[in-house]
Amino acid sequence: MFKHASRRCKKKVRGVSLSNEDDVIRVRLPDRKKGELFGVVTSMLGAGHIKVRCEDGIERLARIPGKMRKKIWIREGDIVIVVPWSFQKDRADIIWRYTNPQVEWLERKGYLKF
Repeated sequence: MFKHASRRCKKKVRGVSLSNEDDVIRVRLPDRKKGELFGVVTSMLGAGHIKVRCEDGIERLARIPGKMRKKIWIREGDIVIVVPWSFQKDRADIIWRYTNPQVEWLERKGYLKF
């Protein structure tokens, strides 16, 4: 009888998470010395550009760097870390995107004040 070459756990195939509530969540926080800020993605503009509302109240045109374009997908409503440009304050670069468990942790600890 034919036996499948690879047998995977059915829970992994269906996309069911096997994590517990007690798992340690590692979260990267913005480095204030470097000028990093929290931001919420408000709209996708295309060509690697998005609109982000930062925690200082300014809506900036942010750029997704090449190393993140195909690896990390960013959608509207995502929480990100941005670095405003030093020579043009209404533009920024995105350097990090948070996952849902990380956002929940940030809200519980009081870091997000939007």
